[in-house]
Amino acid sequence: MTSPVPHHRHQASLEDVIDLSPQPPLGPSQRARARRIFYRIAERFEAAEPPIDPRARPPTYSQPLLVRLTFEYARSEESRDIFLRAFFKAMALDLDAAEGGDDPDPELDFGELRPLFVGFADYLMDNFFLPLKASTRRTPQPSPAYHSAVLRAQGVETPAFVGTPERLSSLRGACLVRDRHRCVISRKFSDREFIARLRQYGDDARDDDGILFSEQDPSLFDGLEVAHILPHALMKSNTNFELNQSREAALAILNMFDSGVAHVINGVDIDRPRNALTLSMRFHQLFGSFDVFFTPVTDTQHTYRIETFHPVPIALGLPVTRALFITDTRTIDPPSPRLLAVHRAIAHILHLSGAGFYIDMLLRDMEDNVVRSDGTSALGQMVTLGLGGWLDGAVSS
Repeated sequence: MTSPVPHHRHQASLEDVIDLSPQPPLGPSQRARARRIFYRIAERFEAAEPPIDPRARPPTYSQPLLVRLTFEYARSEESRDIFLRAFFKAMALDLDAAEGGDDPDPELDFGELRPLFVGFADYLMDNFFLPLKASTRRTPQPSPAYHSAVLRAQGVETPAFVGTPERLSSLRGACLVRDRHRCVISRKFSDREFIARLRQYGDDARDDDGILFSEQDPSLFDGLEVAHILPHALMKSNTNFELNQSREAALAILNMFDSGVAHVINGVDIDRPRNALTLSMRFHQLFGSFDVFFTPVTDTQHTYRIETFHPVPIALGLPVTRALFITDTRTIDPPSPRLLAVHRAIAHILHLSGAGFYIDMLLRDMEDNVVRSDGTSALGQMVTLGLGGWLDGAVSS
């Protein structure tokens, strides 16, 4: 019989076995063995699941897929190491036993692992994917055990993420100037700016490129919004300018996608132009719900193929390739390729796991004030979302 991987039976003892010191990268053999064990666990539970059925009520999503894809869409080896450390700690497995061991195929007790695996998947959903989709509502408080696993996998007990007050007016102005008062996807001009210029200049009113409005198609005007790539809510602070535990949890999980990316949006940086796009109201809604995403065009800077998971993409005029606007003086940062890549990764995880549709249905029930008589409403998630303070990044322009 093969040797079992050391397994600590009680999740409550998790904090007692976690090293609080900063963590070095995993060694090559340790990483390779940890990956094999991770895939054994994830694929075992994935194989036992029925196919995702979007017609089911309540809608279902795949927890094993959510966990596996979160690992696979991490953007660097360092980020995947952070994920593996968090996963092993949440599973109460000894990661150190995976380094240089003679047993390539350890025995695992899947019966004991299952509730821990489900708990870890719930932690990712309730403290990251759900609040990001429900960015105008509040997030649940994270489970302390899984919160500790993710934080301490990064070698810290409480990351020093500092909150920011609302400072959206200057962001709106900067993005509209940079994006020439146009939606970066549809290229429609701001109807508010159009009217203001008509009143000021009359028949000589022109767009930012100097073209007379009288020479343009009148249907190419639209209400625009400035939308965050990663939600403003991630840095929404309390009255003491501190982030609560739920936002610390979301930022720690974000760090598993791209190590260090949380510091790119730390504090006031969440409201920098590099974390924002000018979009029409329709595209802002789709982008904010991770149904529209940007894929970089190889070897062409700041140019993207804009795609969608919408069932009828042609109705949106997608896919389409756009070069993002850059100011002549380059004094306003363009949208960050790094942040757009994280947004794209989240979009794919939500779509491929079915979690995006599941959250959409939950939010629809909340908006319609629906509590289903058959008991299929996610009441726990509804209540906890309704008690919090997550706000989206929509800024009317």
